[in-house]
Parts: sequence; C-alpha cells; structure tokens
Amino acid sequence: MLIVHHLNVSQSERVIWLLEELKLPYQLRLYQRDQTTQFAPAELRSIHPLGSAPVIEDGDVVMAESGAIVEYVLARYGNGRLTVPVASPQYPHYLYWFHYANASLMNQIAINWIATMAAGTSNNSGLLSVLHERLERHLQMVENHLLQATYFAGEEFTAADIMMHFPFGTMKAFYNVGLDNRPNIKRWLATLSTRPGYQQAMKAAGHDQDPALEWDTTRRAL
Repeated sequence: MLIVHHLNVSQSERVIWLLEELKLPYQLRLYQRDQTTQFAPAELRSIHPLGSAPVIEDGDVVMAESGAIVEYVLARYGNGRLTVPVASPQYPHYLYWFHYANASLMNQIAINWIATMAAGTSNNSGLLSVLHERLERHLQMVENHLLQATYFAGEEFTAADIMMHFPFGTMKAFYNVGLDNRPNIKRWLATLSTRPGYQQAMKAAGHDQDPALEWDTTRRAL
C-alpha cells in the first residue's frame, strides 16, 4: 500500500486527491507545520533528505516532488486514467499544463510572494511592478485558455487539473493572486470543487472547507 507523508497546507494535497480520484488504497501520515516558522517538522528529514512534502513510499521506492509522484502513480497504477493518450490532439495541452503548474506558474507566484515580503515598507516599487506585470501575464494566459476549454486538457478532467489547482487553491494561504477579474478560472475552480474525489481529499488533507474559498486574507508564512 502507498504511504503518503502529508504536510498540512502543502502540495501533498495533490497526491491525496489523485489517489482519491483513482480510488487507490493509501496510508496517510500527517505532519504539522511549526506554529512559529511555518516550516515542516524536522522528522520529515528522516523520510527524505530535504525534509519537505509530499513524499510517498511504495515498497522500497521513496519519492518526493508532487509532479514526479503524480506521474509515477499514473504510470504504475493509473491504467490510462486521468491522462491523455499520446496520439490525442489534446496531449500537448495535457503535457504543457501539467508541467507549467510548478515549473512556471508556482515559480512566478513564489517570486512575487517573496519579493513582496522582502520589500516591506521600502521603496522598491519598480521591481514589484515588473514582477506583478509578469504574474498578470501568466494569469491572463490561464484565463484565456479556460475561456476555450472546460479543463486544461480539453473537455475531460485530468491530472493536469490536479496540478494546476494548488496555485489558485491552497496557495492562497501564503499569497493570494486575486481572481476578481478571472471568471473562467473561478468557474473552473467551482467545477473542481463538486468532484467527490476532491471533496474527500481536502477533508483528508485537513481542510474544513474548500481551500479555494477558505483563506480570506493573505497569510505571510513559509
């Protein structure tokens, strides 16, 4: 049975959600962030050298990185579910958005978040303006894509949607990108929130309600 090491309010939610959607059995081991630093507890380092989540154990296999874990689970246990066949016209969309979520979008959000905290009250508006404009380009690209498709890989829900959810859902606990002028992203989030697998996963992950709605203000945590 797969063992999922889950840190509260983290990208390990993706792994739990994937396993719920695939209806695969798993054992969940929960870790809480330090109340002062908001870092993961030191005990996670005994599972993986970096001491961050998610981490899964599958027999002798120990794997970190949410994207790698999702690909691993799909390849070994997915039986073609939640993916797109390579020959499908939608495959490039699936592949792009699956990797874009962490490689580009989360990276840009993190840079904005850290720069905003570092700037504080200092006069560094020029840099922040450039970073905010870059993030806006990302958000507008996502918004435009969802104007043309129900999900990121087309008209079917896939693992690309699981990967893309975190930046607009739980990430709000740290940095809220703001979606007031993004009706297509908000529609997509609302659609995902009705999935039983999503609801079960968020409950297992420790949320009292949908994390896309849970955070009213930006919590500046690590």
